Amino acid sequence: MTQVYQINPRKKRNLFSSLSLNTIFIIINVLAFIIFTILISLKIISMDSIAINPSYVLQGKYIWTFITSMFMHASFFHLLVNMFSLFFVGSLVEKIIGRRRYFWFYILSGIFAGLVYSLFAYFLGGSVLGARIFGSPETLAVGASGAIFGLVGLLAVLIPRKKVYLIAGPLIAIILQAVFNAIFPSAAIANTLDIIITIYIFWAIFSMLSFNERTRKIGVPVEMPFWLLPILAIVPLIIIGLFVELPIGNMAHLGGLVAGILYGLFLRTRYKNKVSYIQEHI
Repeated sequence: MTQVYQINPRKKRNLFSSLSLNTIFIIINVLAFIIFTILISLKIISMDSIAINPSYVLQGKYIWTFITSMFMHASFFHLLVNMFSLFFVGSLVEKIIGRRRYFWFYILSGIFAGLVYSLFAYFLGGSVLGARIFGSPETLAVGASGAIFGLVGLLAVLIPRKKVYLIAGPLIAIILQAVFNAIFPSAAIANTLDIIITIYIFWAIFSMLSFNERTRKIGVPVEMPFWLLPILAIVPLIIIGLFVELPIGNMAHLGGLVAGILYGLFLRTRYKNKVSYIQEHI
């Protein structure tokens, strides 16, 4: 016997319902970067009204920047690196915890990362050394990396032995660039070196999309378990930051990581069987 089902027009899928939430987050990040950049260049708004300024937010000013800063980036390169990371890490997290949980976790971990950065910078970043470690109270912070480190922290707890690649090449290049600029701040070759390093970083990132193993080596991929990834992505940069000023918000990364670890521990405690199944099949 054949049954006929009538299609309910209200249930037709639209463009956004057919996309993963992680893809939507990436689209929002890209669009926000373009829109905010245009508005700032036209002097319609200022970066202070988008980026987190610890001195402002802890006085109750520009509180909304805890949200807007998550979707703004300092440059196209900054956007590219974060979106590349979000594409891989976020897709995996969404598959594990589902669309709704992923939405709230991404937003809340990003807010928590911004709050941690603000507290450390405001109370401990007043000195030269403090500013290098924690950030200055006047240093503006933007980027999705706080939320991304929340995702990394969650995966480090849920699937700690799962193998992942850290693309070490761009990180090494950024560190070498900062060291060179610190030693030779007025060197004539500095601009040329910046261009060379930028080209290499773009090349290294896109090389990871290649199916050719030799080409992927350009990015210096280092295989490691998920539990080790956040340690190597934060601790060495904090140590290097003691001697060379790096344009990286380590405290925001740490805040996001802590949020991810705490949520991961909650899920492992409440859903032991599900987590065990995930660890065996991912």
